[in-house]
Amino acid sequence: MSDEQQANISEAQVVAYLLQHPEFFQGHLDLLEKMHIPHPSGNAISLISKQLEIFRAKHQEQESQLIGLIEIARENDASLSRMHELTLALLEANTLEEVVANLNVVLAECFVTDFVAVKIIKKQLDYALDNVFVDPDDERLKLFANELSTNQPKCGRPTLAQAQFLFGDVATEVRSSAIIPMAFTQLEGIIAIGSRDEARFHYSMGSLFLMQMSEIIGTRFISLLRDVE
Repeated sequence: MSDEQQANISEAQVVAYLLQHPEFFQGHLDLLEKMHIPHPSGNAISLISKQLEIFRAKHQEQESQLIGLIEIARENDASLSRMHELTLALLEANTLEEVVANLNVVLAECFVTDFVAVKIIKKQLDYALDNVFVDPDDERLKLFANELSTNQPKCGRPTLAQAQFLFGDVATEVRSSAIIPMAFTQLEGIIAIGSRDEARFHYSMGSLFLMQMSEIIGTRFISLLRDVE
């Protein structure tokens, strides 16, 4: 090929040719060592080095994605295991007192919580759990109007008034909490789990397992309340 013909070959033609013949350099390995590609730092690196750099970056990205998926799977397995423990603890309880006692134990051990509160919105029954039942006309329920109306859990730091209603004398120790409404045809109430760690329950947490927890606990409460009414 003459110098004139070479001069007439455009960059676009070179690019098009290489795209159509990706195996070109397999037969011209010596060219790879002679070719250099500008680097962001200003230095030139060989084409092989650039390809290795791109490959490593893609590999690291895929590895990070895989690690992320594995971590999510582990968290889901742990959550399922905790829900199983919770379900067994509730099934073992034969009275409301036992439900509350078992909840305190299993939530502390399996869900890493410091405080647990249960509020059933119902006129006081002939039961020793006077701190569990809340009269439907209690003005303090307005503190949880949003949670009860939307039936959606709220995670984060509770207001002092909310903490005092839920956790009583230890209210000031609660740095974060999950306020979980129970809204069923036969039962309305609130489950609250609190922590001294302000990062334990944060506003961006998912609500799926919290809602499942509410359904499991609420269903057991309904069953036991039916027996005493």
